[in-house]
Amino acid sequence: MYRYFSSLILILLVGYSVSAQQQASVEDTLRYNEKYGIRLGIDLSKPIRTLLDDNYSGLELVGDYRIYKNYYLAAEVGTEKITFEGDNIETFTNGSYIKLGGDYNAYENWLDMQNAIFVGVRYGFATFSQTLDEYRIYTSSNYFGPDIREDDTEATGLTASWAEVMIGIKVELFRNLFLSANVQLKRRIGQNSPTNFDNLAIPGFGRTYDSSEFGAGFGYSISYLIPFYKKARD
Repeated sequence: MYRYFSSLILILLVGYSVSAQQQASVEDTLRYNEKYGIRLGIDLSKPIRTLLDDNYSGLELVGDYRIYKNYYLAAEVGTEKITFEGDNIETFTNGSYIKLGGDYNAYENWLDMQNAIFVGVRYGFATFSQTLDEYRIYTSSNYFGPDIREDDTEATGLTASWAEVMIGIKVELFRNLFLSANVQLKRRIGQNSPTNFDNLAIPGFGRTYDSSEFGAGFGYSISYLIPFYKKARD
């Protein structure tokens, strides 16, 4: 009887040990690792607009780097050529820009997902030229028809800066391949303008208005994550 009881206790202890190991293995399996690395891509809205709009040409490269859990360093670099055709003036803007800042991911992922609902801030800086192609002289009478002057005056070395708030989403379509969409609210901080006319468009900022320092924009990008290492999710 004692031998039988001892054997039963031993079997139970072994069974408990195996069960504990299996449970620990399951828990370890459920501890998902998160990828840390650099994500690089292109804003698809720029080349699409280039194809559809004869007055626009642009390209923007995007990137971010995960520094801690939900925090990312982020940047965008691009170039734009914009022709503005108004009732009384036509200008051509040509330049490049850079936007630097960071993103915060407010979305809590399930399992091993890498999706994001993010809020970001940026500081933008552009260097560009403005060309006054033609303008119309105002007259109180149209008896002799519109008085339109061709000019082709170019102002180079112009700069502008702005602050930007961005809200968007990132979805992992396939392994390490992401599709992202965002909207941007911008406020001009400073600019220098040509002598005889204003900046009607700024690369990276977009259309400007005399009545407001604010602007808006959107982006639609595809990017690829290059993982450097992994960390266990907290």
